Amino acid sequence: MPKKLRKMLGAADSPYIVSLMRLIETQSKVTIAGWCLDYAEREILPIFEKHCPDDGRPRMALQASRDWFDGKKKLPEVKKVILNECHAAARELEDNPAAQAAARACGQAAACFHTPTHSLGIAFYGAAAIAYDRIGLSEDAATYDRIAAQECAKMEAALRAIAVEDEPNPARINWNC
Repeated sequence: MPKKLRKMLGAADSPYIVSLMRLIETQSKVTIAGWCLDYAEREILPIFEKHCPDDGRPRMALQASRDWFDGKKKLPEVKKVILNECHAAARELEDNPAAQAAARACGQAAACFHTPTHSLGIAFYGAAAIAYDRIGLSEDAATYDRIAAQECAKMEAALRAIAVEDEPNPARINWNC
């Protein structure tokens, strides 16, 4: 195992993160959240469920976020599911970095309904979940960084596929990073 395992992969100034950020900035809050939820359900949640098949908390968080968009749940209820359930699942998984990162990525994706800046969480934590699940915990930093770049490119391609060209109402984002 590396000397210090990173909980997330990538950095705010990595070219692949900067490229993803620039694309996110051109899209509406609804498009950003939809992309995060879809990507998390398709690519990240299966990692969590493989490691923790009896724990439905990340799936519930993603669904709660969708329910908010559909007008079925109120903000406090959704925040409670994300903070008290999904993130709690992550805190309980210190001994399983792949599942922990997947739970965190799902929580960040679910939180995009409220603040689009959480969309970077799926990139940072999602890349970690995918890398740790795919190659384990013993590789060098360069290998993890390469996987993070590849995964972020896939995330960007997924957003680009649904992006609204010349979006009239892009989200106002202050990245603070």
